[in-house]
Amino acid sequence: MAKYKIVQDHENCISCGSCVAVCPDFWQEADDSKMELKKGNNHEQEIDDLDCNMDAAKACPVNVIHIFEGEKKLI
Repeated sequence: MAKYKIVQDHENCISCGSCVAVCPDFWQEADDSKMELKKGNNHEQEIDDLDCNMDAAKACPVNVIHIFEGEKKLI
């Protein structure tokens, strides 16, 4: 079981690209021009190491990237 879960509120993404700018290994532009995760179901992914995803969540101006450690929400 992965240690962290990243959940994106894709509907409310404003397509600014800040997540892609700070964490391009995990984030990309989707067909609808909004950002999405490269892996997982594109809006949710379980990972063992946060890498740059905490920076991506902090950089998001509309706070649509949420990171959980187990049941605890980190951001």
